[in-house]
Amino acid sequence: MKNIVILISGTGSNMAAIVRAAQRQDWTRRLDARVAAVIANRPDARGLQTAREAGIATAVVDHKGFADRETFDAALQAEIDRHAPALVVLAGFMRILTPGFVAHYAGRLINIHPSLLPAFPGLHTHQRAIDEGCRVAGATVHQVTAELDHGHILAQAVVPVLAGDTADALAARVLTQEHLIYPRAVAELLQKI
Repeated sequence: MKNIVILISGTGSNMAAIVRAAQRQDWTRRLDARVAAVIANRPDARGLQTAREAGIATAVVDHKGFADRETFDAALQAEIDRHAPALVVLAGFMRILTPGFVAHYAGRLINIHPSLLPAFPGLHTHQRAIDEGCRVAGATVHQVTAELDHGHILAQAVVPVLAGDTADALAARVLTQEHLIYPRAVAELLQKI
């Protein structure tokens, strides 16, 4: 069985989209895969409850309890590895990971970013796209490398930037596309593992 471990920091809407797709499309039978665990770096992450309600194991590795990024990543890695993951999926996980952590999961660590990478890595992507006068924005699923928001692109979705758009309005349109492309990209990657 190919175990998927999903990392979240908040509501986990992309995690929930992946879980729904896995259930609807019967990934256990079709892909020999399952969402084995959801791990959050914040104890108040609302997505943990969503995962529990879906019968998925959950854990919290609170980054605030660690002196530095390396010790946090080591504890997080230990928790992830308990589930023998074929794939580690970042779904709104708001922590920059150390090069050692990324190397440990090389080729099986993916992320979704709310811009059309390589444009606008980092934060505030929607406002930056509006400020730059972009006509389109979107989301990118990519493999994670030690360089922030870089790595091989697995999928992208494009949405128009409308006249009078606010960052929140654009973000909402992009998020609907994230919920479509992320599960699809995960399933396609699982077929290759």
